[in-house]
Amino acid sequence: MRIHAEVALYPLKTNNATQVINDSISTLQNQRVSYNVGSMDTHIQGNDEEVWNSLKSLFNQAKHAGEVSMVVTITNAAD
Repeated sequence: MRIHAEVALYPLKTNNATQVINDSISTLQNQRVSYNVGSMDTHIQGNDEEVWNSLKSLFNQAKHAGEVSMVVTITNAAD
């Protein structure tokens, strides 16, 4: 089953938020998902395991820079 996630990262207590976000998004290149980067969020599509793994990858990369909030909306509804 394919699912769709809309995710936004919010690095906290940093002067390099843009870099933290960009580094996290770059991890998606190694994932087997399709994704589209918007101005405020990123949309990820793939099967269940691929999407969950990509979300974990995003968060793990971001947390290396310190505290981070990640807001995710997931759906299995067809487009």
